[in-house]
Amino acid sequence: MQETFALQEIIELVKKTKTFVQNRERAGHIKVKGPVDYVTQVDTDIQNFLACELGRVAPEIQFLGEEEGLHEMAGDTYWILDPIDGTTNLIHDYQHSVVSLALCSKGEITLGIIYDPFREDIYHAQKGKGSFLNGAPIHVSEAGTLGETIISIGTSPYDRELTEENFRRFRRVFEQSQDIRRTGSAALDLANVACGRTGGFFETLLSPWDFAAGMLLVTEAGGRVTTYAGDPLSVLKRGGVVATNGKIHEELRALL
Repeated sequence: MQETFALQEIIELVKKTKTFVQNRERAGHIKVKGPVDYVTQVDTDIQNFLACELGRVAPEIQFLGEEEGLHEMAGDTYWILDPIDGTTNLIHDYQHSVVSLALCSKGEITLGIIYDPFREDIYHAQKGKGSFLNGAPIHVSEAGTLGETIISIGTSPYDRELTEENFRRFRRVFEQSQDIRRTGSAALDLANVACGRTGGFFETLLSPWDFAAGMLLVTEAGGRVTTYAGDPLSVLKRGGVVATNGKIHEELRALL
């Protein structure tokens, strides 16, 4: 499908979500989707806004947003949106929440945008064109071993039955790396891998809207993203995600 939009036009639309994120009153309107799984009015406002605006800019492209859940798509080109990745952070004003938007075409992510409204950072990648932070090229770290870098983790908080197994993984990685980090936003963690701030990131269960944009950022920055088993990720299924600079991928994956 021929794209009918300009990249900068989509970036500017995403940046307009800052006003929604800044609305602390709307962030206090909370619905419980499941155990420690929440949606605020900010999530809903951003999804409604971007669904409408993206439909106006590119009406031929379908839309898949977190707040409508996973479902089969009729066509082969669609947006994948996480209106707020880090909703629990937003509720507590712990300022590590981002907007994550990806474009999937024929099973491949071809565009990824992650917007951090608290730091005014825009990360973007296009397939075959590299990864960028605020317009400047970014690249994964040069670390050759876990012992040369820090690793970010995700705790899969909605799936508490995985806790014991996950924390054993965290300990194994902690013992082999310089240290571990947790932001509470998988998309932001993936952006940090793409920037070379961390050598890698892993989480046992993520949904496509959590990793779609960040996956492209990492690979276009020279890194590697797979399942725990080393297979390619499916853009319409939940699963485990391990992302690294590529050089430490097998070392990290072996501990998971």
